[in-house]
Amino acid sequence: MRQSLGRVVVVLLLGVFIGGVFSEVIGLFLRAGSVPEQLFVRYVSFGPETIVLNLVVLDLTFGFKVHVNLMSVIGVFVASQMLRWYR
Repeated sequence: MRQSLGRVVVVLLLGVFIGGVFSEVIGLFLRAGSVPEQLFVRYVSFGPETIVLNLVVLDLTFGFKVHVNLMSVIGVFVASQMLRWYR
């Protein structure tokens, strides 16, 4: 049975979110600078630089960054497996 694109996107974003939350919780218990802390908590940022539009009355800022770490990748994997399992 095929899954709708919307459901796939929502489940994968939920996996990224849950992985990020687990990463922050794990970071509370690890010593700063330790190898496990660097493995589970540190992230790599991807995305364009922010664009600032200065209109005389209004300042608009556009941009986004994606932070990827090991726990978010594990969250996406677990979410994709749950999506495959759940019909």
